[in-house]
Amino acid sequence: MIIVTGGAGFIGSAVIWKLNQTGIDNILVVDHLGKSDKWKNLVNRNYLDYIHKAVFLDRLEKDAFHPVEAIVHMGACSATTESDADFLMENNFHYTVRLAEYCLQKGIRFINASSAATYGNGACGFSDDMDRLHALKPMNMYGYSKHLFDGWALRSRAMNRLVSLKFFNVFGPNEFHKQDMRSMVLKGFLQIRETDGIRLFKSYHPSYPDGGQRRDFIYVKDCVDVIAWLLANPSVVGLFNVGTGRDRTWNDLASALFQAMGKPVRIEYIDMPETLKNKYQYFTKASMDKLPAAGYPTPFTGLEDAVHDYVTHYLQTEDPYL
Repeated sequence: MIIVTGGAGFIGSAVIWKLNQTGIDNILVVDHLGKSDKWKNLVNRNYLDYIHKAVFLDRLEKDAFHPVEAIVHMGACSATTESDADFLMENNFHYTVRLAEYCLQKGIRFINASSAATYGNGACGFSDDMDRLHALKPMNMYGYSKHLFDGWALRSRAMNRLVSLKFFNVFGPNEFHKQDMRSMVLKGFLQIRETDGIRLFKSYHPSYPDGGQRRDFIYVKDCVDVIAWLLANPSVVGLFNVGTGRDRTWNDLASALFQAMGKPVRIEYIDMPETLKNKYQYFTKASMDKLPAAGYPTPFTGLEDAVHDYVTHYLQTEDPYL
């Protein structure tokens, strides 16, 4: 059995899609559906059962799901604006430590979702070299909660037996439920469809023009290709960035959207909320040496091709889900 926590979420449900593509449906989905539309991410998927996250960990530690081959831990609060630090400490950090400790004790493959938010403003670079981990200073509590787990795994030497993946700016199908945390590809698509235009934040940094802030955008299909490869190669362990290694501007992303939708480019630059100005990342670019050096063979999809696939095969169809 493979357990996917956050299995109804964005990347988690895409992991299940990828597993189904390879003929695997012996999957336990762990999540908290609540009143959201996350359940729609599961409609097209094949899996054994669903269990609520509130009871999962206690039942796991009682060996209720034996035998388990691997746990892909995508479950966490992923809102970068979440202000309840105690909640993030328990939900993102302590919960993950307990899950990792169980897997290590039982010899279960453990793949964890970390985040590029751990890099903060980028002053220390974007290298996934573990020797540089101690210098990182996340700018929001979400990033700090992810950084705490990576630090624990390094200090306890658990990192030598598990995988933690620092995802950069992920976009793609199955993110409708994320509301304000949706990617700009989806937000922009909806704006263009409604108004024929897109709104981007103004820049407040002299080195970056409006819309010229730079990000490492990565398609969710590429992310789950990495996870599937890691499941097939259990000897690969450690901390890895999951980005393309290419930085592109928000203007580039907007242009790719207009092109995919067959519309002329029309961008409006709007004021950034005051609450974001001191926490805003103007530049991210994953250092992508380690993953290929570990043997990962697959090139990542270019921004324009990824946006075109997302728009034409999902957003403009009757069934926009994987």
